[in-house]
Amino acid sequence: MKMELDTAPIEQPGQSPLLLPKPPGKLKHYLTAAFLLLLVWGSALQTDATFKELVEGLPNMLDLLREMFPPRWGYLDNIWQAMLETIRMALIGTTLGAFLAVPVALLCAGNLIKSRWITYPVRFVLNLVRTIPDLLLAAFFVAILGLGPLPGIFALSVFSLGLIAKLTYEALEAIDPGPLEAMTAVGANLAQLIVYGVVPQIRAHFASFTLYTFEINVRAAAVLGLVGAGGIGHYYEVTLGFFEYDKTCMIIIFTLVVVLMIDYLSTKLREKWI
Repeated sequence: MKMELDTAPIEQPGQSPLLLPKPPGKLKHYLTAAFLLLLVWGSALQTDATFKELVEGLPNMLDLLREMFPPRWGYLDNIWQAMLETIRMALIGTTLGAFLAVPVALLCAGNLIKSRWITYPVRFVLNLVRTIPDLLLAAFFVAILGLGPLPGIFALSVFSLGLIAKLTYEALEAIDPGPLEAMTAVGANLAQLIVYGVVPQIRAHFASFTLYTFEINVRAAAVLGLVGAGGIGHYYEVTLGFFEYDKTCMIIIFTLVVVLMIDYLSTKLREKWI
C-alpha cells in the first residue's frame, strides 16, 4: 500500500483511519529565522550596538585583565568575614521569603482558591513585587533602616517572596487533582485539602525552589553592598573606586568558589529530595 506522509491514513482493524500530522514546511522555518534576524538587527540598531565598537574596545579589555592578574591573594584576610556576612544575609532573607511565599502562593493558585476577586489582585501584587530590582529594594530599605546588613536582608526577603511564590503557585496549579477531588467528595475542608492533598505533592518542588533562590540570593547579596546594604559588595565598591583591580579579582575568585560550593550542595540536596 502506497502511503504519503502528509495525507495518507493509517488503517487499524475495527477503527477509523488516523491521519498523520503534516510536517511543517521549510518556508515556515525560513520566515521564522528571517523574523528573528530582523528583530535582532532592529534591536542592535536602536541600541547603537555594533561589532566595530566591540573590536575597538578589546585593547582596553585586555589592559584591564592584565591589571587584574595576578590577584592579590593576601587580600583574602580582609574579605572572608564580609563573605560570611553575605552568606548569612542570603540565608536569612531566603528563609523569611520562603515562609511568606507559602500563603501568597496558595492565594494565587486558581485550583485551590476559586474566587478571581482574590487570586487576580494577589497575582498583581506579586508581579509588582517581582518588577522591582533587588538593588532598588536595597536602596529603599537603606533609606528607611540605615546602612548595614539589615536592609539587605529585607531586600532579599522581598525578592525571595516574589520568586518562590511565583514558582510555587505555578507548580500548585499543575498538581494531580485526583486526591483533591476524592477528599472533597468525602467532605474535607480547605485546610485538610492543603495539608493532606497539596503539601505531599508540592513539598519537594518547594524545597527545590527555595534552594534555587538561595543560590541566586548569594550572588545578589554580593553586590548589595554597592548601595550600603552590607556584605562583600562594599569591597567591590572600594577596590573598583581606587582602581585596585588585583583586589577586585581576588573578590571575584572568592565569590566564585563560594557560589560553586553552594551550587554543588544544593544540587545534592535536590537530588535527595526530588
